[in-house]
Amino acid sequence: MPATERVDLVLLGFGGVAKRFVELLEARRARLPFATRVIGVATARHGCALSPAGLDAPAAARGKAVAACHDAACGRPPRDAFELLARAAAAGAEAGAGRRLVVVENTPYGAADGRPGVDHVRAALDAGADVVTANKGPAAFAWPELRDRAAAAGARFRFEGAVLDGLPVFSLVRDTLPGVAVRAFRGIVNTTTNHVLSAIDRGRTLDEAVAEMQAAGIAEADASHDVDGWDAAAKTAILANVLLDADMTPHDVSRTGLRTVDPAAARAARAAGRAVKLVASAGRRNGSVTAAVRPVELPGHDPLARLDDTAKGLSLDTDLLGTIQITKSASGPDHTAYALLADLVSLHRP
Repeated sequence: MPATERVDLVLLGFGGVAKRFVELLEARRARLPFATRVIGVATARHGCALSPAGLDAPAAARGKAVAACHDAACGRPPRDAFELLARAAAAGAEAGAGRRLVVVENTPYGAADGRPGVDHVRAALDAGADVVTANKGPAAFAWPELRDRAAAAGARFRFEGAVLDGLPVFSLVRDTLPGVAVRAFRGIVNTTTNHVLSAIDRGRTLDEAVAEMQAAGIAEADASHDVDGWDAAAKTAILANVLLDADMTPHDVSRTGLRTVDPAAARAARAAGRAVKLVASAGRRNGSVTAAVRPVELPGHDPLARLDDTAKGLSLDTDLLGTIQITKSASGPDHTAYALLADLVSLHRP
């Protein structure tokens, strides 16, 4: 994007992360190398709003009804996300050069097939819009297709926040490791399960630790998606698809959750200087990519063993630089919102 270009944003989904993104966008506006404005918001339960001249997204983030942000001068509110995308793209075409449409897709993750996120990203790319998202669904279930659609449309698809809450994994490989091939990876990619295992080490039960994460707003009311390893499997599929050029979904990832962990054995391992962690891993074997999520007892000198509570990290095995470690000490919604902002800024770079 040229520095003088205006970026028009359409927000699909307006939950906690999207609202925090809006607040962060306002707070960092002076530091951005381009002008932005939100022209549309779509939600499943609270309606949609369109305002080609820009709507008051900060007010909506503070609690103003989405429907009240709609500009009546452009007709009735859009019925759904797809109509909002079509009308926003048409408004941009009428405005001519100097504007770029970016769709920020943050609808809930569809664990069965990645929908509705996959369909939203398809529609946005086909309309020529760039897409940034923290939704795991699109890259976990349809990465090769969406990658090719973006290329065909001259658009870009970014999802740094879908795996490690802002820890720059995909941009690290894409932008700073030219010519380096990733041969395998392993990491801790789920915040809830890592906190649960750390809490078990301290004498808490699995249910008590999960309740703490629910109270903090990190774990869902139904935490089985985390505890049973499905969230980690989705993130593993994304990493394998992008870093290892695989074509898999979360259902292709071998998965063992935390319910198999013996708390007494985990505490004994910790006392002996070791640590039980839910490890996501993938690598090439006999010409194909295999991936797994399972509890592993790690030696104390393993960098992943030292990641406790809400810390996350990834170890990349590369052909030219050996092992590369990337970690962060904490995770949370603010980190995911930052990932959206970072992806948005990355679109500005050549």
